[in-house]
Amino acid sequence: MPSPSGPPLVFKNVRAIDPHLGLDAEVDVVIEKGVITRSGRGAASSFEGLAAAKVVDGAGRWLLPAFVDLHAHLREPGYEYKEDIASGLEAAARGGYAHICVMPNTKPVNDTRAVTEMMLRRAAEVGGTRLHPIAAITRGQAGQELTEMAELRAAGAVAVSDDGVCVMSSAVMRRALEYAKNFDLPVIQHAEDHDLTLGAQMNEGATSARLGLRGWPRVAEDIIIARDVLLAEYVKARYHAAHISTAGAARIVREAKSRGLPVTCEVTPHHLLLTDAAVIGYETACKVNPPLREESDIEALQNALADGTIDAIATDHAPHSSLEKDCEFEEASPGMMGLELCFGLLLELCSRSPLKLPRLIDALSTAPARIAGLTPPSLREGALAEVVLVSPEATWVPKTEALASKSRNTPFLERTLKGRVLLTMADGAIAFDGLKS
Repeated sequence: MPSPSGPPLVFKNVRAIDPHLGLDAEVDVVIEKGVITRSGRGAASSFEGLAAAKVVDGAGRWLLPAFVDLHAHLREPGYEYKEDIASGLEAAARGGYAHICVMPNTKPVNDTRAVTEMMLRRAAEVGGTRLHPIAAITRGQAGQELTEMAELRAAGAVAVSDDGVCVMSSAVMRRALEYAKNFDLPVIQHAEDHDLTLGAQMNEGATSARLGLRGWPRVAEDIIIARDVLLAEYVKARYHAAHISTAGAARIVREAKSRGLPVTCEVTPHHLLLTDAAVIGYETACKVNPPLREESDIEALQNALADGTIDAIATDHAPHSSLEKDCEFEEASPGMMGLELCFGLLLELCSRSPLKLPRLIDALSTAPARIAGLTPPSLREGALAEVVLVSPEATWVPKTEALASKSRNTPFLERTLKGRVLLTMADGAIAFDGLKS
């Protein structure tokens, strides 16, 4: 990875957009020694002609704060054949991410200081996009005994979650919220009443009946979020609902926020774009957890993202090999990869939904950073250079690209995407440079 001490990097005549600075203008942006030192019209003039400076033509391109992912699976340790930290961080950089928070469902589970430190050590060896471990709430994700959150926080964990396993016990969830509060750790819940989803394969509705697959009712998600909001209010602790998928979940979070509760949530690209009809044909690439819902849910989620009820967009990058996907639907593992596709998938929503570009950028960058307790990427002068250069008009098809992820489990492989990441900077250095070609 190039060092922050390298030559100046100059973006000339680029459209710089940073909603939290109120910035949306065509300017020059200068980066020196890993820091944004100048921004404005004509800021590049003193660097023109200098052989040492790298000048990037920004005409028709956007410079944005780099993205932050609250929810990704990099599979290391234990499942490196699906993805490992090196391939996952490269995929993240290609997707515009300066930071990704990784879930604990590894083997062994990230429920100890040793696993957290191993992940961070491996990421430091790779460089590029910064990795931030999310540790388990309970030992072995078994839902019973709490992990040593003090040690995990000291080791570098930014949150706790049992990921795809819901903490079903109200007593355990209460203790987790109380314990995590001592360390300002958000508790991230996968909201699923497992008693209501036993054997479920997809959303409960007309499509599941047509396919003969056992359905997962929306209320299984809504019940857990409603309970957890009450617990978070009672103990005055931070609570984050992962990958919400229902109109009911958005409604509950909106009500909680209206009362000033410290409740946040995220949504994935696939839950914003696909309905359960995508499963027709027993399409295992569309088997995800929580499942794809219906048009009414998509509309509610898009509206909730636009008005800020949903704080952040998370990829839920869940790579699988053909072993887990090229099989009968009931046997297939849920999840789809998405780090490299997210921006290209979602930019179109700004022209055909209530979602506007500033809110999209905020949900991809500033909002998730604040939830994870990270310094949000910014285009302000004096800020660490964590930026992404994109070509908003460029179209591309994932299937024809040399993707960095080891996996290809996504229904979007043959979709034409509009909006391409050209360059990503993380921690003051270039993590991905697609301009070299």
